[in-house]
Amino acid sequence: MSAFVRLQKILPQHGLSRAIGRLAASEAPWVRGPLIRAFAKAYDVDMAQAERPDLADYRSFNDFFSRALTPDARPIDPAPEAIVSPADGAVSQTGTIREGKLLQAKGIQYSFRALADVCAWPSFEGGAFATVYLSPSDYHRVHLPLAGRLVRTVAIPGKLFSVNATTEAGVQGLFAVNERLVMEFETEHGRMLVIMVGAMVVASIETVWDGPASPYRQRQITEHDLAFETGAEIGRFLLGSSVVLAFEKDRAILDPALAAGTVLRMGERIGTGA
Repeated sequence: MSAFVRLQKILPQHGLSRAIGRLAASEAPWVRGPLIRAFAKAYDVDMAQAERPDLADYRSFNDFFSRALTPDARPIDPAPEAIVSPADGAVSQTGTIREGKLLQAKGIQYSFRALADVCAWPSFEGGAFATVYLSPSDYHRVHLPLAGRLVRTVAIPGKLFSVNATTEAGVQGLFAVNERLVMEFETEHGRMLVIMVGAMVVASIETVWDGPASPYRQRQITEHDLAFETGAEIGRFLLGSSVVLAFEKDRAILDPALAAGTVLRMGERIGTGA
């Protein structure tokens, strides 16, 4: 086990995340200004496609971090059968759900039922999945990969381990251990799960509909009836994290060129519905 993983296990994950979250939400000029400028410089953030390209126009670090892009910055593949990337990021893993397991990292599998909770329908066995990692420098709004109707969410409290490659290799069942929001959609190509996974110093998981505030205090199941088009915004992260997509068997074909490390942009085609 790496020193980085051991350190995360002894740190007060939620306390640290809440403390950083308060700083990130501060609108005090002496807090927000230096934070935004330092982050933009450290990660070489490209503001050319932001709706507000001037760093001084943001009221807090959170406002800057979850910034919107210009309408033409991320074209959505127009084909009705297209499955598009839900976010800017990089593929962590992709493959097939086999014997109730997903691939977390090379040689490490974890339980789909533990990850998806009550949404772990048997029909997902043999279906495609993909995990997209959003680094701190990425655009952090999450969009719907395929038009559908939101029917259920499950807010699940948990740990806040980092979700980078080092931690993936060192924490068994990482995505089923961390705090997460499981979203179940009904689409023309079967059921689809979009799972937003929280991480270290992620101040919150936010959605475009009213729901429980993150960090979650208790497990909460909510029924919904909300329709969204392909590419519609459904939520956002504050600081880096991951999105796990899962599809029912024989209802989605992901691009065979997708592999660990593939860089994605929100809206580009990553597969087709079947």
